[in-house]
Amino acid sequence: MHFWIGFLALLLLAAVVFLVKYFRRWRRVDRELKAVRDELEIQREAARQEQKRKKDLVAFLAHDLKTPLTSVVGYLTLLSDKPGLYPAERERYTAVALEKARSLESLLEEFFDISRMELHQDSDKRETVQLTLLLEQITDEFYPLLENKGLKLEADIAPGLAAVGDADKLARVFDNVLRNAVSYSHEGGTIRLTASLEEGRVHIRIANRGLGIPEKELSNIFERFYRLDAARSTRTGGAGLGLAIAKEIVDSHGGSIAAESTGEDTVFHIVLPASAP
Repeated sequence: MHFWIGFLALLLLAAVVFLVKYFRRWRRVDRELKAVRDELEIQREAARQEQKRKKDLVAFLAHDLKTPLTSVVGYLTLLSDKPGLYPAERERYTAVALEKARSLESLLEEFFDISRMELHQDSDKRETVQLTLLLEQITDEFYPLLENKGLKLEADIAPGLAAVGDADKLARVFDNVLRNAVSYSHEGGTIRLTASLEEGRVHIRIANRGLGIPEKELSNIFERFYRLDAARSTRTGGAGLGLAIAKEIVDSHGGSIAAESTGEDTVFHIVLPASAP
């Protein structure tokens, strides 16, 4: 009798041990499955957001392309239908049509740039880029645009700065960020560009005072297909893709780009691995 009681007790103990192990294994598997499900949901949500941004981009482009195109057609029609216009009127209509045509060109350039990056059609030309000379050249080229906006540019660029990369693409980064600063600066203000070597990396800062970036948008302004609020979007003729393009290029060069904005003051920080000049 005692033997069978002991035997049953052992069986019961073995069953309990088995159930405990099974339950723990089941809990572990359930946690792993939940983690997989959560990750899939995150990916699905990211895909939905990406798809929504693409649809929004198409909607923005459709609207933004139509507006300047309508103006171009309208003013060119006036010039064609009214050959007897006064010279001052003809000059004004021609200037407006040219300005709107340039806005169209800017929109299309940004759209094709981001499309090429989506399809990975661009190939980098890696070489030693003299960043000091490149930045000096770009700041010189900006003076006509600055003058038209009543702005000044103060540049403090350290000598001998260099990085390995694609000179044309890096020039596009600086051009895009500077154009952003010009677009959102108060009239008569000053844009400050500094470039220096810090701990083996080139730090470029572009600061302006004007229409700031809300804190909630600082982490999103470099995302593809993300567009800032209408108050900022209407300040420039582009599609709002310039900063996304800049981030794509900087990331491909092993660098980083970020922005900070306090009130009306905004600073963009571009960091690139330094190379011997």
